[in-house]
Order: sequence, then C-alpha cells, then structure tokens
Amino acid sequence: MAVAGEALKTNITTLGPLVLPMSEQLLFFATLVGRKILKMKIKPYIPDFKLAFEHFCIHAGGRAVLDELEKNLELTDWHMEPSRMTLNRFGNTSSSSLWYELAYSEAKGRIRKGNRTWQIAFGSGFKCNSAVWRALRTIDPAKEKNPWIDEIHEFPVSVPKVVSIAA
Repeated sequence: MAVAGEALKTNITTLGPLVLPMSEQLLFFATLVGRKILKMKIKPYIPDFKLAFEHFCIHAGGRAVLDELEKNLELTDWHMEPSRMTLNRFGNTSSSSLWYELAYSEAKGRIRKGNRTWQIAFGSGFKCNSAVWRALRTIDPAKEKNPWIDEIHEFPVSVPKVVSIAA
C-alpha cells in the first residue's frame, strides 16, 4: 500500500490545484509551509475533495484499496457505494470498473446537471490516473442503456467486512 499511497499522493498533488476551491488550497499550502519551512510537527493537510466533487468512482481493485481511500479522503458510505457495489457484483474488472461505477450512479438517478465526478484508477507499476467529468445534463435512468438498470432496485446490498469460511 505504500507504493500505491505515493502514486495517489502525486496524483492528488497534481489534480488539487485544478479542482479544489481556493480555501482548500490555502489550507494545504499553509500546512505545507508550516511543516517544511517552519519545521512544525503537524500532520499533513488532506484537502476535502468532497468540496470539488459530488461523485467518486474509485478503481474497485479490492476492498483494501477502497477502505484506505474512504478513510484517507474521509468519504461517506454514500460516496463509496458505487465502488463497493461494483466490486461486489462484477469483481475486479480492472479499469472498466470505473465505468460500471459511473453507470451505477446514473442508474440510481444521482447524476444531475453540473455534478462533478472524479474517476481515479490504479494500474501496474504503480500508476494512478484521474479523470474529471462534469454532467452536461441530468441523467434519466429510464431513458439510458445501463448494465445496472434491470436490478438497480436490489442495491445497495450489505457487504460484511469479515466473512467466516465454514469448512
């Protein structure tokens, strides 16, 4: 996870100034100055990306990745639902999981005109890439072709953190 963390840190550092409100950028910069120049022993400031995005599509490569990002970005269960339900239903489908997650949000009727979505994917090596989208229109789930639409009413499902394996 340390290598993944470094890739994510680089990605966030590059993306942040492009999408975050000035208030978050100033808090980040002030903390950085305090730590690096003034040698203060304070925790690094992790910007609130919920101020920049309404929706998050996080590469559903495994539960540990989702848990770490949920914790570090302080995301809610609602924000994580598309990623967790995609992992539950389709498994690790590599980068295509991002599109299943976006389709989940669309099928749930969550995507409204002007909403912003952050797709964040991890790859081999270890790579981290982001795509940022703004909805040009409100998505009507009934009018769209969607891999979730026939059973979206069954989701979310409960996914336990620990599952016992009976022998």
